[in-house]
Amino acid sequence: MITMIAAAGKNNELGKDNDLIWHLPDDFKRFKKLTTGHYIIMGRKTYESFPKPLPNRTHIIITRNNDYKPALPEGREKDVIVVNSIDAALLKSASDEQPFIIGGGEIYKLGMDVADKIELTRVKGSFEADTFFPKIDTSLWELISEEKQVKDDKHRYAFTYETWVRK
Repeated sequence: MITMIAAAGKNNELGKDNDLIWHLPDDFKRFKKLTTGHYIIMGRKTYESFPKPLPNRTHIIITRNNDYKPALPEGREKDVIVVNSIDAALLKSASDEQPFIIGGGEIYKLGMDVADKIELTRVKGSFEADTFFPKIDTSLWELISEEKQVKDDKHRYAFTYETWVRK
């Protein structure tokens, strides 16, 4: 099962200037819980937005640049694979029963055709952004669960965890 995981605003906003627009600690914890131990598929810009590779995950970076060599901390070389297409990324992650597509915007567009599931954190607000999550076509996808989270002292915005599956 191929799963896309993202947090998006009311108008599908994902980020601006290669960074997140909000800080939602509980969403970060959920992302870590769901993706730990799995392959995570991402574009080069998403990978480069991390200070270092995320622990306990195999990173697959999709880039058109055949000469791309990611900066890696010593000893983490086996945790990062570079490929040139979504198909190659899926082949490299085939041993994982649930690889995760984690962005950015262009990779999510490619993922819409291959994913079986979407774990979407819908942030309650409109934001200035330059990167967007693709519109979910409800003729192809079914919302099977929602879990609402309220705004509090750690979370400036209310949000809802949505789980979608392909019909």
